Amino acid sequence: MDPTLSLDIEAQARAVASELLAKARLAPGAVIVVGCSTSEVVGQRIGTATSPEAAAAVLAGLAGAIAGTGIDLAIQCCEHLNRALVVERSVADRLGLDEVTVVPKPGAGGALAAEAMERLADPVVVEAIKAHAAIDIGETLIGMHLRPVALPLRPAQNRIGEARVTMAMTRPKLIGGERAVYRRG
Repeated sequence: MDPTLSLDIEAQARAVASELLAKARLAPGAVIVVGCSTSEVVGQRIGTATSPEAAAAVLAGLAGAIAGTGIDLAIQCCEHLNRALVVERSVADRLGLDEVTVVPKPGAGGALAAEAMERLADPVVVEAIKAHAAIDIGETLIGMHLRPVALPLRPAQNRIGEARVTMAMTRPKLIGGERAVYRRG
């Protein structure tokens, strides 16, 4: 991959993640699930042109945006691994997530998940999570890993490479009837 394109992808991923952080106002300990088709990032149909270079650039941009925030990433694998997720072991332990035995690879789990397995300090793969927010790069379908009330966000930076980007944040459920109060004070 052209080094200039790689830098563009990294900058775009950082911009998307930074915008999500600003809009969702996530607290330390929150989790952002990320699904990514590197094929879409490089301008091809999902699942047809896996790009480890694009994955490295995307992960670098995401990591740069969340550095020092206390926010954690959960990188979604592709459908061949039932959309399992790569997280730091500390996240799995803190949230009581069940580890599964598999090693994502490009073409069997996804390039971004494979990159996360190489780059995270102590990565494990878990079957499911209930994340606070999400970034979907290339229409990979991340909704199954969000908390129940998801709110779509339309990012100003709506592409990473050639892939369309959508985002979501979540909020607690509103419960009660006509006399319910939803804000303190």
